[in-house]
Amino acid sequence: MENTQRFSAKKIALAATFTALAFGLSFLDFPIFPATPFLKLDFSFAVLLLASYMLGPVFSELMIAAVYALHIPFGGTGGIGELANFIMANCFIFLPSLIYRFKKGLPTVLLSMFFGMLLQTAAALLTNRFIMFPLWAGDGAAEFFSSVIWYIIAFNLIKCAANGVITLLLYKRLKRVLKVFFD
Repeated sequence: MENTQRFSAKKIALAATFTALAFGLSFLDFPIFPATPFLKLDFSFAVLLLASYMLGPVFSELMIAAVYALHIPFGGTGGIGELANFIMANCFIFLPSLIYRFKKGLPTVLLSMFFGMLLQTAAALLTNRFIMFPLWAGDGAAEFFSSVIWYIIAFNLIKCAANGVITLLLYKRLKRVLKVFFD
Protein backbone atom coordinates (compact mmCIF):
# COMPACT_ATOMS: atom_id res chain seq x y z
CA MET A 1 0.00 0.00 0.00
CA GLU A 2 2.91 2.35 0.66
CA ASN A 3 3.87 2.42 -3.05
CA THR A 4 0.44 3.77 -3.97
CA GLN A 5 0.70 6.68 -1.55
CA ARG A 6 1.62 9.90 -3.28
CA PHE A 7 3.89 11.16 -0.48
CA SER A 8 5.19 8.06 1.27
CA ALA A 9 8.24 8.24 3.52
CA LYS A 10 10.24 6.25 0.97
CA LYS A 11 9.41 8.69 -1.83
CA ILE A 12 10.13 11.75 0.29
CA ALA A 13 13.51 10.32 1.36
CA LEU A 14 14.36 9.43 -2.24
CA ALA A 15 13.35 12.91 -3.42
CA ALA A 16 15.48 14.52 -0.73
CA THR A 17 18.47 12.39 -1.72
CA PHE A 18 18.13 13.25 -5.40
CA THR A 19 17.57 16.93 -4.58
CA ALA A 20 20.76 17.03 -2.51
CA LEU A 21 22.70 15.29 -5.28
CA ALA A 22 21.35 17.67 -7.94
CA PHE A 23 22.10 20.66 -5.70
CA GLY A 24 25.70 19.52 -5.29
CA LEU A 25 26.11 18.87 -9.01
CA SER A 26 24.75 22.33 -9.83
CA PHE A 27 27.96 23.80 -8.40
CA LEU A 28 30.14 21.76 -10.75
CA ASP A 29 29.39 24.00 -13.71
CA PHE A 30 31.58 25.36 -16.46
CA PRO A 31 31.11 27.61 -19.48
CA ILE A 32 31.43 25.95 -22.87
CA PHE A 33 31.54 29.09 -25.02
CA PRO A 34 34.08 31.80 -24.10
CA ALA A 35 31.84 34.47 -25.67
CA THR A 36 29.01 33.64 -23.22
CA PRO A 37 30.57 32.71 -19.86
CA PHE A 38 27.19 33.06 -18.14
CA LEU A 39 25.89 29.98 -19.98
CA LYS A 40 27.30 27.21 -17.80
CA LEU A 41 26.89 23.49 -18.29
CA ASP A 42 26.18 21.30 -15.29
CA PHE A 43 24.70 17.85 -14.93
CA SER A 44 22.06 18.45 -12.28
CA PHE A 45 19.28 18.08 -14.87
CA ALA A 46 20.26 14.42 -15.37
CA VAL A 47 19.75 13.64 -11.69
CA LEU A 48 16.47 15.56 -11.59
CA LEU A 49 15.20 13.86 -14.75
CA LEU A 50 16.07 10.40 -13.51
CA ALA A 51 14.36 11.14 -10.19
CA SER A 52 11.31 12.48 -12.00
CA TYR A 53 10.97 9.18 -13.88
CA MET A 54 11.04 7.36 -10.57
CA LEU A 55 8.85 9.72 -8.56
CA GLY A 56 6.66 11.50 -11.11
CA PRO A 57 5.98 15.06 -12.21
CA VAL A 58 4.75 16.36 -8.84
CA PHE A 59 8.00 15.41 -7.14
CA SER A 60 9.98 16.74 -10.10
CA GLU A 61 8.45 20.19 -9.58
CA LEU A 62 9.22 20.10 -5.86
CA MET A 63 12.80 18.93 -6.43
CA ILE A 64 13.50 21.56 -9.11
CA ALA A 65 12.09 24.32 -6.92
CA ALA A 66 14.15 23.15 -3.94
CA VAL A 67 17.42 22.93 -5.87
CA TYR A 68 17.21 26.42 -7.32
CA ALA A 69 15.75 28.04 -4.20
CA LEU A 70 18.68 26.62 -2.22
CA HIS A 71 21.06 27.87 -4.90
CA ILE A 72 20.01 31.56 -4.69
CA PRO A 73 22.31 32.56 -1.77
CA PHE A 74 25.30 30.99 -3.53
CA GLY A 75 24.71 32.44 -7.01
CA GLY A 76 26.19 35.70 -8.12
CA THR A 77 23.28 36.79 -10.29
CA GLY A 78 20.82 38.06 -7.72
CA GLY A 79 18.49 35.17 -8.48
CA ILE A 80 18.34 35.80 -12.24
CA GLY A 81 20.48 32.78 -13.11
CA GLU A 82 18.56 30.60 -10.67
CA LEU A 83 15.25 31.74 -12.19
CA ALA A 84 16.60 30.88 -15.65
CA ASN A 85 17.73 27.45 -14.47
CA PHE A 86 14.37 26.85 -12.76
CA ILE A 87 12.47 27.64 -15.97
CA MET A 88 14.81 25.60 -18.16
CA ALA A 89 14.76 22.61 -15.78
CA ASN A 90 10.97 22.65 -15.78
CA CYS A 91 10.87 22.73 -19.56
CA PHE A 92 13.32 19.86 -19.94
CA ILE A 93 12.12 17.67 -17.07
CA PHE A 94 8.37 18.12 -16.55
CA LEU A 95 7.17 17.00 -20.00
CA PRO A 96 9.23 13.78 -20.08
CA SER A 97 8.22 12.86 -16.53
CA LEU A 98 4.55 13.48 -17.33
CA ILE A 99 4.68 11.40 -20.52
CA TYR A 100 6.61 8.64 -18.74
CA ARG A 101 3.82 8.48 -16.15
CA PHE A 102 1.45 7.21 -18.84
CA LYS A 103 3.78 5.31 -21.17
CA LYS A 104 7.00 3.77 -19.92
CA GLY A 105 9.97 2.34 -21.78
CA LEU A 106 13.17 3.44 -23.50
CA PRO A 107 11.52 4.65 -26.75
CA THR A 108 9.22 6.89 -24.69
CA VAL A 109 12.17 8.19 -22.69
CA LEU A 110 14.09 9.06 -25.87
CA LEU A 111 11.17 10.75 -27.59
CA SER A 112 10.06 12.69 -24.53
CA MET A 113 13.62 13.91 -23.87
CA PHE A 114 13.83 15.10 -27.47
CA PHE A 115 10.63 17.10 -27.07
CA GLY A 116 11.85 18.38 -23.70
CA MET A 117 15.04 19.55 -25.42
CA LEU A 118 13.05 21.43 -28.05
CA LEU A 119 10.80 22.94 -25.39
CA GLN A 120 13.79 24.05 -23.29
CA THR A 121 15.52 25.63 -26.28
CA ALA A 122 12.38 27.54 -27.29
CA ALA A 123 11.78 28.63 -23.70
CA ALA A 124 15.42 29.73 -23.39
CA LEU A 125 15.03 32.01 -26.37
CA LEU A 126 11.78 33.53 -25.10
CA THR A 127 12.77 33.92 -21.46
CA ASN A 128 16.23 35.25 -22.23
CA ARG A 129 14.88 37.79 -24.70
CA PHE A 130 11.94 39.05 -22.67
CA ILE A 131 12.77 38.32 -19.01
CA MET A 132 16.39 37.45 -18.21
CA PHE A 133 18.30 39.85 -20.43
CA PRO A 134 16.07 42.86 -19.63
CA LEU A 135 16.63 42.15 -15.91
CA TRP A 136 20.35 41.66 -16.41
CA ALA A 137 21.31 44.00 -19.28
CA GLY A 138 18.62 46.66 -19.02
CA ASP A 139 18.19 48.89 -22.09
CA GLY A 140 20.77 47.01 -24.16
CA ALA A 141 18.96 43.67 -23.76
CA ALA A 142 17.61 43.37 -27.32
CA GLU A 143 20.95 44.16 -28.92
CA PHE A 144 22.83 41.84 -26.57
CA PHE A 145 20.32 39.05 -27.17
CA SER A 146 20.68 39.32 -30.95
CA SER A 147 24.46 39.03 -30.61
CA VAL A 148 24.29 35.78 -28.60
CA ILE A 149 21.16 34.05 -29.93
CA TRP A 150 23.10 31.26 -31.66
CA TYR A 151 25.12 30.60 -28.51
CA ILE A 152 21.88 30.27 -26.54
CA ILE A 153 20.48 27.78 -29.03
CA ALA A 154 23.69 25.74 -29.20
CA PHE A 155 24.18 25.80 -25.44
CA ASN A 156 20.68 24.55 -24.67
CA LEU A 157 20.91 21.79 -27.25
CA ILE A 158 24.29 20.69 -25.86
CA LYS A 159 23.10 20.89 -22.24
CA CYS A 160 19.99 18.82 -22.96
CA ALA A 161 21.89 16.28 -25.03
CA ALA A 162 24.61 15.86 -22.38
CA ASN A 163 22.11 15.53 -19.54
CA GLY A 164 19.97 13.24 -21.68
CA VAL A 165 22.87 10.88 -22.41
CA ILE A 166 23.76 10.68 -18.72
CA THR A 167 20.11 10.03 -17.86
CA LEU A 168 19.94 7.23 -20.43
CA LEU A 169 23.11 5.62 -19.12
CA LEU A 170 21.80 5.75 -15.56
CA TYR A 171 18.27 4.76 -16.61
CA LYS A 172 19.50 1.57 -18.25
CA ARG A 173 21.49 0.63 -15.15
CA LEU A 174 18.74 1.56 -12.70
CA LYS A 175 15.86 0.04 -14.66
CA ARG A 176 15.27 -2.56 -11.93
CA VAL A 177 14.89 0.21 -9.35
CA LEU A 178 12.31 1.87 -11.57
CA LYS A 179 10.40 -1.40 -11.82
CA VAL A 180 10.25 -1.67 -8.03
CA PHE A 181 8.58 1.75 -7.86
CA PHE A 182 6.14 1.29 -10.74
CA ASP A 183 5.27 -2.41 -10.95
